[in-house]
Amino acid sequence: VSAGNGCGHTLLTPHSGTLSSKNYPGTYPNHTMCCWRLQAPPGTSLLLAFGDVDLEPSEHCAPSSLLLADPQTGPAYGPYCRNSVPSAPLLVTNSSTVTVLFNSTSHRSGRGLLLSYATSQHPGTGGASPGTQRHPWDVPDPPLTVCFSVYCPAGCKDIHGDIWGNPSQGYRDTSVLCKAAVHAGVIADELGGQVTLSREKGITLYESAFANGLHSKRGSLSEKRLVFHKVCCLLSPACDDVLEVVAFNASSWWHEVDTLGQDRAWVAERAALSTTGHSWAAEPGAEAAWLELDLGTRRNVTGIITKGSSEQHDYYVTSYHVSSSRDGKNWRPYRGSSGQEDKVFEGNADSQGEVSNAFIPPIVARYVR
Repeated sequence: VSAGNGCGHTLLTPHSGTLSSKNYPGTYPNHTMCCWRLQAPPGTSLLLAFGDVDLEPSEHCAPSSLLLADPQTGPAYGPYCRNSVPSAPLLVTNSSTVTVLFNSTSHRSGRGLLLSYATSQHPGTGGASPGTQRHPWDVPDPPLTVCFSVYCPAGCKDIHGDIWGNPSQGYRDTSVLCKAAVHAGVIADELGGQVTLSREKGITLYESAFANGLHSKRGSLSEKRLVFHKVCCLLSPACDDVLEVVAFNASSWWHEVDTLGQDRAWVAERAALSTTGHSWAAEPGAEAAWLELDLGTRRNVTGIITKGSSEQHDYYVTSYHVSSSRDGKNWRPYRGSSGQEDKVFEGNADSQGEVSNAFIPPIVARYVR
């Protein structure tokens, strides 16, 4: 939990999380405070990673300070400010409960605080590439093409920092690693998790993409790049194949008569991503329209790619829900890793580009709507 008027981006879960002061990485405001209470499962201890502690210096860190305490044993670490920083970027505590207290008075400068944590169940922590200065975790520098694994805390999607590239090409090695992992669809931002990747030879140009609610940038040549691997792919390379759709069905379809009086049917079968020409479109004015994919048998579905139809019309879907069925009769809405409410996926912003969204956890079903 967090409380106070000085809290910035915060996502706290039992196993990992990310927190920052208000306005980070801009100057933190005067006369604010925030208190975060981190609670790990019993029998585990908290590992805290200091991504950035930039508070105005002073004697005894009096005007602005960061203090970490174990509620049972009292103050344990700090106070910290710019002239009294943590001695190491990673702090291993012996407690499953830690209170993080941030205070500010009048000051002139300072980015504030960025901190992440994980539990002792996840000792292999990692997440920022060499060259990034604003992210909690350090990453080892293995030889090219050697796979390694790091743990990314929850809450990396909205931290400061850029990513260049896309899931199919890989990412420029100066990208914020855990943010790129969310973009690539290998972890859910609200949960975090273990990430397997390799550092491979760079490429000339990295194309931008919108995926899993994040925009990446178009990037220039780099010496190295980051390539993410889904664990199943290490055992079965076919797990990222495009699934064959046996049949398409839809709530309705548009029967267009163009200006020359010619008929054109925007039927469900035209919804396949590789189809040239016009796509599927629901009947104009239709409410709660849906498109259904029959995969022929139960399959493990790890994500979806959508694209609009630029054939004479600038058509695209901006957001959508997903539901699945094993028998075509009983449908289950997809709620994602949070499980609380039906997930709304961000779709396309134009009719030209492709947008990827990952299913974490995957869907096991024959029918997807």
